[in-house]
Amino acid sequence: VPPITMDVRAVVQFAAVTRGLSLFLQAALNAAIPDHDADAFVPPRTEEPLYLDSLVEWLLGGLSRWDAEHFLFIAERGYLYEHNFAFFPLFPILLRGLAETLLRPLSGWLGMRGRLLVAVAVGNSSLFLLSVVALHALSRVVLQDRRLAMLSTLLYCITPANVFMTAGYSESLFAALTFGGLYLLEKGFTLRACLALAIATAARSNGLVNIGFLLYLPSLRAISQIRVYRYVWVIGRLLLISILGTVVIALPFCAFQYYGYRTFCTPSLSLERIPPALLSLGERKGYRVPDENGPPPLWCMRPLPILYSHIQDVYWDVGFLRYFELKQIPNFLLALPMATLGIMAAYAYLQANPELCLRLGLWETGANRGLDKPTPGLFNPKVFVYVVHSTVLLVFGTLCMHVQVLTRFLASSSPVPFWISAHLLLLNEPLLHRRRTSNPSVQLQTAARAGCSHAAQNPIIALLSYFTTCSPITQSILGYFLSYWLLGLVLHCNFFPWT
Repeated sequence: VPPITMDVRAVVQFAAVTRGLSLFLQAALNAAIPDHDADAFVPPRTEEPLYLDSLVEWLLGGLSRWDAEHFLFIAERGYLYEHNFAFFPLFPILLRGLAETLLRPLSGWLGMRGRLLVAVAVGNSSLFLLSVVALHALSRVVLQDRRLAMLSTLLYCITPANVFMTAGYSESLFAALTFGGLYLLEKGFTLRACLALAIATAARSNGLVNIGFLLYLPSLRAISQIRVYRYVWVIGRLLLISILGTVVIALPFCAFQYYGYRTFCTPSLSLERIPPALLSLGERKGYRVPDENGPPPLWCMRPLPILYSHIQDVYWDVGFLRYFELKQIPNFLLALPMATLGIMAAYAYLQANPELCLRLGLWETGANRGLDKPTPGLFNPKVFVYVVHSTVLLVFGTLCMHVQVLTRFLASSSPVPFWISAHLLLLNEPLLHRRRTSNPSVQLQTAARAGCSHAAQNPIIALLSYFTTCSPITQSILGYFLSYWLLGLVLHCNFFPWT
């Protein structure tokens, strides 16, 4: 467990403020703006509302838009429709568990959906705070720069993917598990890291990409030990860790695909056992349901019958270059700021460390051998694998996914967008004291001028108070983060298209 320092307290306090503000704003904006009539998955309500259900729906209904409806439906009804299997089970299980345990005393006033909405608000707020702590700890270990780690984590608190960290999506859960697992891996706790990253795969399919960290970081340590231990033992240990770790991380994905295969290819459910309203919705919308008396779907006959791939292809039209159409230009523009940060991070790191990148950072040169600590900051060797990971996600997301999801895809999976943003602020903003300025009297001393000690501990708040005098780079980065933070609440919570 990372130590609780003043920095940790500061970022957790700021994260708590942004969570509370997000919940308040989604309720206010959802009440003030009429919902867009979107062609989205909205299942019928089959249970009678209880006393507080309408109040909770009014307060927290903005958290149930778009894909959140799938997660809430799965938590309440299980995996009934074929396309529900695009959403992995850990988050719905967590919501149902909260509704049936901590929120069980409210069952006399709140129905299952009402308790699930409360579970979303409580659960995702708590998970986001955990992800903040994990990101800060990971940043301190990797960057070896206290200031950069602090600023990166504060930027994460106002992430452009804010609405997806707040609403009924699995992003906060995945971020907490991924950042926590990577921190454990960096500290050498391989078994516990594998467990955390495996659980992350049960939340989102892109958890499989984290296998790369398991293959790389132990390899880095093994190569450094070859001169000390016997060569055969080092290689054997590395292979064993890699094989076992890969199996552990991939196991939740494989188990979920097997469950999908059993559900639809060898079904044990008859149509008579499905509520008529849900069956009618499936017939009207073309949603396949399991039927023991009907023929199995065609994907069951494939040599490798993976339901997830079938759903992405048929229901979401996801595939290589399928999104490259003129009508998708607005969505590419929505993803452009996050893509730009990813490209800048990769380019800057390659330019700063060309030799290290060519040798994949796997062994030290004569000039670097024997150094106890790498150079602190964004360009130290430990950051290499994270930049590669971020770049892989960026390329895959651009070429093979609905490109607008890049914002939440990268923000919940990689620390690099926040590291490069903080690096650019420290490099280009005179008010942050990173370099000498032509006017030494222009300093970031908000506490002295405004009498606010909290602002002195939080450079983001201080920069916002001097926003008009900040550098163009600072205005661009903070403007991007805050505009997406707010626009997401305005649009997504009212069923308008967003990232």
